[in-house]
Amino acid sequence: MAQPPSTTPENQGPHLRQPTPRRTEISGQRTRGIRRRSLLAGVAALGAAGAAIGCSRVPTAEAAGGGRLLARLRKKGSVTLGLSGEQPYGYIGTDGKMTGSAPTIARVIFKRLGVPHVEPFPTDFGSLIVGLNSQQFDVVAAGMYIKPDRCAQVIFADPEYQMLDAFIVRKGNPLRLRTFKDIARAGARMATGVGYAEIDYAKAAGITEITTLPDQLAGLLAVEQGRVDVFVGTAVTLRNVVRQSRTTKAEVTPEVTPYVNGKPVIDVGAFAFRTPETNLRDAFNRELHKMKRSGELLDLMRPFGFTEHQMTEITAKEKCRS
Repeated sequence: MAQPPSTTPENQGPHLRQPTPRRTEISGQRTRGIRRRSLLAGVAALGAAGAAIGCSRVPTAEAAGGGRLLARLRKKGSVTLGLSGEQPYGYIGTDGKMTGSAPTIARVIFKRLGVPHVEPFPTDFGSLIVGLNSQQFDVVAAGMYIKPDRCAQVIFADPEYQMLDAFIVRKGNPLRLRTFKDIARAGARMATGVGYAEIDYAKAAGITEITTLPDQLAGLLAVEQGRVDVFVGTAVTLRNVVRQSRTTKAEVTPEVTPYVNGKPVIDVGAFAFRTPETNLRDAFNRELHKMKRSGELLDLMRPFGFTEHQMTEITAKEKCRS
């Protein structure tokens, strides 16, 4: 998913502070010329369509006792998923259709909960929690990292994956960037995505100059063109992007463990729900845990680059406390 800039919004993923405007320059060069070959293809059209999709607006009185959203979704026959356009979590493919690990999981679970159809609502990562709580869509399906500040704004299902980071660097890794500390020591020009958790990890390592870009494809292009030295993101995401691009100018490093206050951090990502809707969250969790026990969850996620190493038994409650 995949969890903000040095002028930071929030932390990702794949991540909530209030969104801030994106920085659009790298070393004085504007990034608007970057062509997003896109995992976001079709976002504009689907965004407009998503706005027309009726979201399940639940009056406050109905939220008592765990909420009634699940019953309303069953009656309507569909659920609207908030996506942020990031591989491999939740995005619009080049064919204009919703794909990713989270929508794939959502299709299976919601069908078992009596909700046969899932609909996309593409938006920026930094707008996901705001959009969820303003009832633009029903669920965040973007591999969002569970963070205590987010736990104060939404409720999370238990995570479907755990994740370390990686770097996109120039071919051969000339600056030998293998840790966040290496970036700081080298004075390397670092970029990451808007709302990504990696911003906080970079700051903890002493990195002060951080540029934010729209997505990992923009990051790859910036590294290829020499406008930044390193783009930082989640390991599975960056591996997929580098492999699919067939670039000869850049590569992805082995996995990188971030540290905060001297302690290693392993992030986990999960679906997010509006705070009153505990009935829906609990029903979702029951199906998710069945899929974990049977191995079905890994089978669904494997095509998106996940391995057994990314499976986790950590709970949302544990991560909200950490």
